[in-house]
Amino acid sequence: MRVLVTGGAGFIGSNLVHALIGGGYDVGIIDDFSTGSMGNVHPAAWLRKMDILDLALADAVAEFGPEAVVHLAAQTDVTRSFADPARDRAVNVDGTVAVARAAAAAGARRMLSASSAAVYGVPEALPIREDAPKRPANPYGESKLAAESALAETLAGTGVDFASMRFSNVYGPRQDWRGEGGVVAIFASRLAAGEKPVIYGDGRQTRDFIYVGDVVAFIAEALEAEGPLAAAMPDGPAYNVSTGKPTSIVQVAAYLSAASRVLKQPELREARTGDIPDSVLDPAKAAAALGWAATQPIENGLAFTWRWMCANLS
Repeated sequence: MRVLVTGGAGFIGSNLVHALIGGGYDVGIIDDFSTGSMGNVHPAAWLRKMDILDLALADAVAEFGPEAVVHLAAQTDVTRSFADPARDRAVNVDGTVAVARAAAAAGARRMLSASSAAVYGVPEALPIREDAPKRPANPYGESKLAAESALAETLAGTGVDFASMRFSNVYGPRQDWRGEGGVVAIFASRLAAGEKPVIYGDGRQTRDFIYVGDVVAFIAEALEAEGPLAAAMPDGPAYNVSTGKPTSIVQVAAYLSAASRVLKQPELREARTGDIPDSVLDPAKAAAALGWAATQPIENGLAFTWRWMCANLS
């Protein structure tokens, strides 16, 4: 299968590309390298350095001729989404439309598009099912929810099967620890520097941390699924990609401290406005539809992440 990955030089994208190529897939990458790294690019991958909003996108996609497209390119910085919501929406919504149109025009049979747990906002009940109320708490969540609807509208009647993937908190090798990187990468980088992890609030807030290898496994299963992923739903199909298990922020710090043998008590700071106390996604739909479940225990995943961080921190 020929698979095009937008954002294929980034954190999740590069892990996916390496796994697909290792599995015998023919893989192409489109990435503008705004957050991705050339060091992440597999040498066997077809590559175009390009913004997904570039007018030449459709030509580039047609040149590669994918059978499937995995759309991971996005603006993922929540803080930046508040500072520049128009740019956030342009990348996440208009960019998704552009990729979907290009995929359909190129004859792709399936498109998988990255969404986020942020579409739910503050949950009414845990774990959060796909049909739970959608009340995004920030412009980033709003743009990802709008992108799901835009994907469905754009591909309706084209014959392209599609699905949105609502990722929980993904962590693992190649995650950037700079700027607004994930909490795991930030904690690991501070421990590597001999510094205390910084926790906002009391640390008892929980998240659904999923190892990047499990996310890659979900995407691989979805690419190979025989039946259609799309369904007759107003906003298109969506799948939680998660473990369904809560882990507190303070527990993550403790696991990383044990893995690193850097015994630093976290520094607690005042809670940030808008932080959601608890968020855990129910992965039952993905299990029923694809037979997929996350398998990596968080202790192991954090240990793998720590070892990668030590080898690559610079």
